[in-house]
Amino acid sequence: VQLQASGGGLVQPGGSLRLSCAASGRIFRINVMGWYRQAPGKQRELVATITSGGSTNYADSVKGRFTISRDNAKNTMYLQMNSLKPEDAAVYYCNVRFLRETYWGQGTQVTVSS
Repeated sequence: VQLQASGGGLVQPGGSLRLSCAASGRIFRINVMGWYRQAPGKQRELVATITSGGSTNYADSVKGRFTISRDNAKNTMYLQMNSLKPEDAAVYYCNVRFLRETYWGQGTQVTVSS
């Protein structure tokens, strides 16, 4: 299983970015995909998750600003990030969990700065 995250970049406070995570390989159809982030000197933290059935879960810090979605036909997950704040700056990682296994993609850097 391989995950490829993309879409990071530099954005001003208040701006928007859309991250994508494309999964490939043998992925069980019942799974949970998620976005996590890690800022310098901090632990990796949950941003949002979405099940293959479409149920979502968000960290309190991003509720109302971020939207997670997925296209099961393409095995691709998205994270629409609006109203970005400097504290959202981090390396964002995607993962997929199924059958008690977890697979991670490489990170994509999000920088929020004026």
